[in-house]
Amino acid sequence: MENELPPLEVETGASPEYAVIWLHGLGADGSDFVPVVPELGLADKPAVRFIFPHAPYMPVTCNGGYVMRAWYDIISLESTSRRIDEGGIIASRDTVCRLIEREKKRGIPAAHIFLAGFSQGGAVAYTTALTHPEKLAGLIALSTYIPSPDLLTEDTAAANREIPIFAAHGTADDVVSPNLGLAARNLLNKRGYAIDWHDYPMPHSVCLEEVWAIGAWLGEQMRKNSAG
Repeated sequence: MENELPPLEVETGASPEYAVIWLHGLGADGSDFVPVVPELGLADKPAVRFIFPHAPYMPVTCNGGYVMRAWYDIISLESTSRRIDEGGIIASRDTVCRLIEREKKRGIPAAHIFLAGFSQGGAVAYTTALTHPEKLAGLIALSTYIPSPDLLTEDTAAANREIPIFAAHGTADDVVSPNLGLAARNLLNKRGYAIDWHDYPMPHSVCLEEVWAIGAWLGEQMRKNSAG
């Protein structure tokens, strides 16, 4: 699966030492989260390169086959589950892995690369980070869920068993039920992952308090990484 447009990029300073690959939600595009970067309140150093890829256009079954940007096809929506195209998840995971390789060639090691995603993009971020064979810096999962627990069972990577995870969800989310977010948290807790969980009184969106928390968390992870 190839994107027809190159990812958007924002750098917080010269010679970035870290990267954040941030995936948008269903029907949006890479520009969706660009305005978030200055609100994160990150320090000038170390500099961070934010990469915002665009999902390809495809028909989405649950939306009557309407063609929109999507990381994978959603076959049906239910309050407590999703029926999804697992092949699409794998293809999007491959896309993200190519972006990781691209950053490595540009001088940023895998251990300095964060994956982030909102909603459908968060589902891909979950799947990619937890199955990636090289240690990553961290995972940010926003208003999302784990689309295919079976993929995690089959492909779970030992390198990321202790990956730092920031997960957040709106308590009034009527698109991705909070129960789906909690189910992901509980599944990963059961498997031994440590999750920094946050919830906010909001619908299927992000809020400024959440953005500030993400920025603080990113700063903390980079400090820990440097100290280690």
